[in-house]
Amino acid sequence: MIVLLASALLAVLAIAASVRSMFTDGYRRLPTDRNRLP
Repeated sequence: MIVLLASALLAVLAIAASVRSMFTDGYRRLPTDRNRLP
C-alpha cells in the first residue's frame, strides 16, 4: 500500500516537473520583456 502511494507521488512529481519545464521553455521563447519577469 505504501509503495503504491510512493510510486503515485513520484509519478505526479515527474509530471509536474515535465509541465514546469514545458512552461519555462515557452517563456524563454517569448520576447525579452517576458524574460525579465521572475
